[in-house]
Amino acid sequence: MPESNLIQPDPWSDIVMGNTAIVRAMAVSGTRVVSAYPGSPTPEIAEAIARIPAGERPFYFEFSTNEKVATEVAFGASINGHLSCVFFKSVGLNVAADTFVQLSLMELVGGMVVVMGDDPGCNSSQNEQDNRHLARLCYTPIWEPMDPQEVHDMYLEAAAWSQKMRMPVILRLSTHVCHAKMRVHSAAFPPAPQDDTPRFDPAAGPYLPITRLVAPLKRRALEKLERTREKAETTPFLKVLPGAPGPSSGPPGARRGVITAGLPTASLLEVLEGVHGGPDVLRLGLVHPLPERAVADFLRSHDEVKILEELDDFLEQGICRVAYREGLSCRVRGKEDLEEWIGEYTPPKVRGILHAAWPDLIPAAVPPAPAAVPPGTAPSAVAPSARAPQMCPGCGHRSAFHAIAQALAPEDITVADIGCHTLGFLPPYHMGQVLLCMGASCGIAAGLSLFQKSRRVVAFLGDSTFFHAGIPGVINALFNRHDFTLIVMENGTTAMTGHQAHAGSGENFNGPTKALSIQDLLVSLGATVRVVDTYSQGKLTQLVREANEAGGFQVVIARHPCMLAHMRRETKKPGYVKRQVRILADKCDQRHVCVKKFGCPSFFLEPGGAVHVNADLCIGDGSCLQTCPSKAIAPPAAVPLDGPSVASAPPEET
Repeated sequence: MPESNLIQPDPWSDIVMGNTAIVRAMAVSGTRVVSAYPGSPTPEIAEAIARIPAGERPFYFEFSTNEKVATEVAFGASINGHLSCVFFKSVGLNVAADTFVQLSLMELVGGMVVVMGDDPGCNSSQNEQDNRHLARLCYTPIWEPMDPQEVHDMYLEAAAWSQKMRMPVILRLSTHVCHAKMRVHSAAFPPAPQDDTPRFDPAAGPYLPITRLVAPLKRRALEKLERTREKAETTPFLKVLPGAPGPSSGPPGARRGVITAGLPTASLLEVLEGVHGGPDVLRLGLVHPLPERAVADFLRSHDEVKILEELDDFLEQGICRVAYREGLSCRVRGKEDLEEWIGEYTPPKVRGILHAAWPDLIPAAVPPAPAAVPPGTAPSAVAPSARAPQMCPGCGHRSAFHAIAQALAPEDITVADIGCHTLGFLPPYHMGQVLLCMGASCGIAAGLSLFQKSRRVVAFLGDSTFFHAGIPGVINALFNRHDFTLIVMENGTTAMTGHQAHAGSGENFNGPTKALSIQDLLVSLGATVRVVDTYSQGKLTQLVREANEAGGFQVVIARHPCMLAHMRRETKKPGYVKRQVRILADKCDQRHVCVKKFGCPSFFLEPGGAVHVNADLCIGDGSCLQTCPSKAIAPPAAVPLDGPSVASAPPEET
């Protein structure tokens, strides 16, 4: 789409994903400040923002160092009178929680929308946490759209309500809603002129939740939430969808219904297509606070109601409470199987749930044929019937893990962190036996090292995560003199979520900036630091051994640029020549170190044991050369379009 289309004031229509539709809504609503920390399923929001030329953007945007800071930036903008938005992924709310729990106590004069990308199904997260619970904890309303059009429309309604009530609101997206595509329509809007007048007024608060003020602030937050309950009853997204007419296939006179919201609504409607005598559907738009009158009326007019919701029984609890208070005889059916607590509510899953509840009404799904594993793909212990996730060809983390493995004893303990290098726990590296969340590796390693005499503890930490949440753990290790080795995997970007810049990248979302040196920062704190390029595998092995033998808190910075980002830049340059390695068959003795220990996906085995180079994957980085004990990998050479060329003997290790 043309870059300016998202913000043109004229009526707008395009086929876009939910993450793009929300940017149009930001422009229409007059949002002035947007902050974020990248994390799936929401980073494409920033990609859509990036397509708008910097001079034309109607709002300020930044990637902050973590979700807590991003939330504080949006909060500060709001109390200065500007409509703000912060977005992050599901577990990002954990990081932001210390700030987030205070927001409802505050008078947000400009309004503030928290866009939360929850992740049922764990598509890119370490858990399936249901953040609706935190909204209840914090007296914060939740709008929950089912498709990209509703992402746009609900943002507008949520932002307007936030401004009116001066309260935070949540727009809760899920992975499928973020990434689904459909034609989205948006009305014309008058561009609001940028007003830079400072409007922060301490008297509008108070903005200090000290002991004597907390009760009045909480009372005000609860009053706002009760007024929002009235909004939940009148929102246009609250709908009763009558079931398709047809003869009842249930018990005589039975009236069946379903209460649902968000993505499960879309899946439910797909499952019910063509079902005669199907259940009525009460579709919620505002899921917290619950529209209790509408729920009671729906329960009162049905004999049996199924609650269809992903993850936890959040809606079920509230609906059962309504039924009990009203003394209703309707049978409320919530989660009846452990599997209903797990995973995304895609149409096949919804069909299975409804069939289990009403087998007379919903036929069972036909099980799909098992997917075949592509040829040349080795099954993994984690996913025996699917292609295992892998680090990219040329990834510096692969060279690092291959080298570090040679410096460790089998009984040593390795602690992982969040990032591309998390994949090190997979075969053939087996690096990272423990993982919790971003920045936790140093604290975990410190605890593991206590009373540990015979096993060395090694922790891994990415450079983006270092700035996000890793620094406190480093300081703690120095302050308390813990005994472990930290390996900082520095690749110059936030690679896992799409190559966003971080504080060490030398640029931010809006342009060049001073790069903060991890090495200089660690040295200034008093840490002993060793630095090496990961492609220098022999040296990296040596430095890790030295660090482990020295004892105490030691740091090794294993540095190499992200090769995926590097190759994307290189292939766009004029005169780019593709290079690849090849196998020297006369030298290969089939020890298969390149496949079984180094594990580059460019190599795979022929049925007879010969090693083959996949011409589509090999980028010719040459990091594999030093791994072959028989020197059977020829160095990178230019490759014509019709296949690999002959290469000379491999060079010595770099």
